Amino acid sequence: MEFVGTFWALVPPIVAIVLALITKETYSSLFVGILVGALLLAQFNPVDTINYMILGEIGEGEDAMGVGFINAISDPWNAGIFIFLVMLGIMVALVNVAGGSAAFGRWASKHIKSRVGAQLATFFLGVLIFIDDYFNCLTVGAVMRPVTDAEKISRAKLSYIIDATAAPICMIAPISSWAAAVSSTADGLEGVSGIQLFIQAIPFNFYSLLTIAFLIILCVMGFDYGPMAKAEIEAYRTGDLGSLGNEDPVEKPNASLLDLLLPIILLIVCCVVGMLYVGGFWDPESECVGDLSAAFGNTDASVGLPWGSIIALVLTFIYLLIRRVVSFKEATECFVTGFKAMVPAMLILTFALTLKLATSALGADVFVHDALAGSAEGLYMMLPAIIFLVALGLAFATGTSWGTFGILIPIVVAVFDPTSTLMTIGISACLAGAVCGDHISPISDTTVMASAGANVNHIEHVSTQIPYALTVAAISFVCFVIAGFVQNAFICLGIGLVLVIGTLIVLRNTIGKKVDA
Repeated sequence: MEFVGTFWALVPPIVAIVLALITKETYSSLFVGILVGALLLAQFNPVDTINYMILGEIGEGEDAMGVGFINAISDPWNAGIFIFLVMLGIMVALVNVAGGSAAFGRWASKHIKSRVGAQLATFFLGVLIFIDDYFNCLTVGAVMRPVTDAEKISRAKLSYIIDATAAPICMIAPISSWAAAVSSTADGLEGVSGIQLFIQAIPFNFYSLLTIAFLIILCVMGFDYGPMAKAEIEAYRTGDLGSLGNEDPVEKPNASLLDLLLPIILLIVCCVVGMLYVGGFWDPESECVGDLSAAFGNTDASVGLPWGSIIALVLTFIYLLIRRVVSFKEATECFVTGFKAMVPAMLILTFALTLKLATSALGADVFVHDALAGSAEGLYMMLPAIIFLVALGLAFATGTSWGTFGILIPIVVAVFDPTSTLMTIGISACLAGAVCGDHISPISDTTVMASAGANVNHIEHVSTQIPYALTVAAISFVCFVIAGFVQNAFICLGIGLVLVIGTLIVLRNTIGKKVDA
């Protein structure tokens, strides 16, 4: 096909992203992007275009690749994530009907008495839930919405805090689904140990580390800029938080804080156990038996998370019935309520996954490989900075962090000496760029989860987050340029932290706005 492996491979996601940012409408924008991808795959044959949109296959034999809505939905990984979303939606509905959310709101109103405190509490909860970004986004959002609402923090700001914590924390946690994905991608490459490479890359992952620093400093300084400032001022002055509605907490006199905390603890414990179980931690025939890091490296989050969430849901269901804070009828109605609450997120995710299949079938990886390999000679010390930009652009266009470092890690390993510090920096640049592109892409699944967790319009979340993400991205790019020559993580991080503080001071004194102004 004449369009495969060329810049045309990136046109469908670019069209979808541009339309989404212009029209503020997600579904139709993603649909148009899918249509453009199908047209290119079919070389503008109308019948084949319809086939590639619904159910089609590109290539033959082992190289065959499925495209279309049906393949996106039926993929085992995607199906597992959909089940996890539904289970989590039901859990949230159960806790809300039982009065747990309202009880937590009452407790929080007595102990968290400032906007800064509410934002930092959201951040610290996100840090604690480092196992998986989907799990992080949805759990933190469900728990902290009553707290941030009480302090008149906009849902756009809440979704940013969730998103800016989830992926960066997972990307620097050796025990997480992200560490497992990176390790599995790198394992088997010549002279490379996956988990060891991931750990070595953490100090050089400037975007993830500086995003965390940026978020904390921004919250403490108490100002915002760009579209986020408008959303925050609107929330503070008028009480319009930007919520999508249908989530008023149910007040019950016999409900207690434990009715929220116990289900959350059960969910965390069961999901961790589920991921370890799937990874072979207790399997005597597995090479990972008794090895925590190896089990996480061998696990499948699309199986472990549904496994754990179903068990947690059953235990929560029984606990709330025994407590008599819900009737059996109220509890069973939550199955429908929870499913309905997750429909928008699952629909956007389905569209985004279908678009990713089209982009992959068009050979985005081939185009990026050729472009990066062509720049290797003559720019060797600048390669980490170039890799960061390439990863950022690819993740932005395709909406997938995992797919991005899956494409780029083998290229980076091939370009650098596996024993050199520069290769570690190159891997870090790849991972950092993937997280950054994921943050600013409307078709990113993690971004969709952050919107769902905060119950805010998806494009509102993306448009308010982009200026913040690009601010940290620019500083990270400078750090990667310096790292190519200095090759010392602590010096580069120190410079990056100074730049973050300096940039925020300048922004606060020029275009920054406080909500109490």
